[in-house]
Amino acid sequence: MSFWTFIFLIVIAGILYKAWRTRQLSEHGMYEDENGTPRQFGNRQREAELEREVEELRERIQVLERIATDNRGAKRLSDEIDKLRDE
Repeated sequence: MSFWTFIFLIVIAGILYKAWRTRQLSEHGMYEDENGTPRQFGNRQREAELEREVEELRERIQVLERIATDNRGAKRLSDEIDKLRDE
């Protein structure tokens, strides 16, 4: 094996390692900065805050849906009572 073949194989091995490392980090929601230090994507605290807010909004929507459907039943009953009064 010549010297240049050996260098070529080392370069190919380095490229394959870098691709594997990048894939492993991305599967865990991480990336490497300019210095090669692994860092997390996004801000975990902000994500937790947004998840909490979404949960609160879902609860509000459920309450509003319940109010809307409950009022619809009351409105229907009120309409029926009005019809009976008119007759």
